[in-house]
Amino acid sequence: QVQLVESGGGLVQAGGSLRLSCAASGSIFGINAMGWYRQAPGKQRELVAVVTSGGSTNYADSVKGRFTISRDNAKNAVYLQMNSLKPEDTAVYYCNARIGTPWGTSSDYWGQGTQVTVSS
Repeated sequence: QVQLVESGGGLVQAGGSLRLSCAASGSIFGINAMGWYRQAPGKQRELVAVVTSGGSTNYADSVKGRFTISRDNAKNAVYLQMNSLKPEDTAVYYCNARIGTPWGTSSDYWGQGTQVTVSS
């Protein structure tokens, strides 16, 4: 089994910064990609940013230029540096890892979520 543990959420004023961390542990054969998603009240979960094992990144348009995703393959960890935060960034942020198996398949695993609240 695989566990993802997140940390770093909290309350911040608009314009401030937060850094989210997520570490994967357990039976990990190989991590194909790690990323962050968020879900605001009454809205669907959406992709924030993702980074592949090779280091390629993709960001939601709403966070480009403000958020930076990074990854430490040796630690099976992913980070999200969030700058210039806006009230609309308020949401529960979820870490995701797509983990492969020796048989060529992959499965998605999720963290428990961490609340980010940006006050105006």
